[in-house]
Amino acid sequence: MSKRNYPEITLKKGREEVLRRGHPWVFSRAVEKIAGGPAAGDVVLCRDYEGEPLSLGFFNPRTDIIFRVLTRRCADVIDANFWRGRVGEARFLRRKIINAQTDAYRLINAEGDGFPGLIADIYASTVVVSVATAGMEKQKNIIVGALVETLKPKNIYEKSEGRSRQFEGLEERKRFIYGDENPAAITVKENGKIFEIDFVGGQKTGFFLDQRVNRERLGALSGGADVLNCFSYSGAFSVYCAVAGAKRVVSVDVSKSACAQALKNFKLNGINSDDHPVLETDAFDYLRNAAESFDLIILDPPAFAKNKTDVAHAVRGYKEINMQAIRRLSKGGFLATFSCSHYVEEDLFYKIVLGAARDVGAELQIMERFGPGPDHPVLLGHPEGSYLKGLLLAKR
Repeated sequence: MSKRNYPEITLKKGREEVLRRGHPWVFSRAVEKIAGGPAAGDVVLCRDYEGEPLSLGFFNPRTDIIFRVLTRRCADVIDANFWRGRVGEARFLRRKIINAQTDAYRLINAEGDGFPGLIADIYASTVVVSVATAGMEKQKNIIVGALVETLKPKNIYEKSEGRSRQFEGLEERKRFIYGDENPAAITVKENGKIFEIDFVGGQKTGFFLDQRVNRERLGALSGGADVLNCFSYSGAFSVYCAVAGAKRVVSVDVSKSACAQALKNFKLNGINSDDHPVLETDAFDYLRNAAESFDLIILDPPAFAKNKTDVAHAVRGYKEINMQAIRRLSKGGFLATFSCSHYVEEDLFYKIVLGAARDVGAELQIMERFGPGPDHPVLLGHPEGSYLKGLLLAKR
């Protein structure tokens, strides 16, 4: 029994096996009964059909995912000490995997770190948090207190937005919740490179931290190469390649603000934009019209599928952009192609790229498979927690 009398849910017969295999979610159709009158965001005790306690977690009857596991130790109390311990565990892990030349990384990766619905990214002395579930919304102030106590940041900014909050019955929030209210951009280090981060106006929490390891890997392949970085955003891949000695890096993004940010990051790293141009144009159009070939092409587009109904459209988009890139790739060159869409699974992405290669008559070798860095852990029993996938391909 729990030390506290939490409300309870009881699962239908046989539906407990998913939890016992390590998955952290229960869907509403798996619930037999609800006791104690829990409200959206409350902590509840989940039992199997025979009454055996399984786990404590967040309850929300407004969504298909009615229960999200917090702990399988059913005697735990979900209080400040609980969250202080979880923050400490996440920090301990990052200290083992983040090098001294990096002060921008993910501290808390939702379910992967035992915080269902919470992201916390570190940018030097600033923490940016994103809350996506009703349960985390109710626990937010306690967790912010634990972050302040453990990290002693200058400020904490909340950037909670998107469809998931709508599904959970929550409004968007973008505001400082601790410390100095200074919206000015800040500079951070990543593997010794310098980047300016606009955590207020930029995409996601301001920077795509999940690509840190992949940026370093592709930089190592770019010495003396002609490089094309499509969907370049703030130019992070381009910075790595230029600093590593690429002959020329062409950065392409349709966003004027993203191109301006890329140029700022070039300047911070001593990169001459005359030698490494930043082009404000559509990546699809650029590839269709380009006459030159490249030794390394990087495709890191935004998510083409933001829900299941978008998958067919996404398949066409991914195939088209990969076909055009393969055509512009030099013999012996590398194509690094990514998808960050949760709804385009790894096997489907592989088939899309394979189809693109077949349609242009190219023979490609898989050299590596990419994923997020180790500061984005995923529970072994929760494959849905992994969204970023990529392939490094060589053209024969």
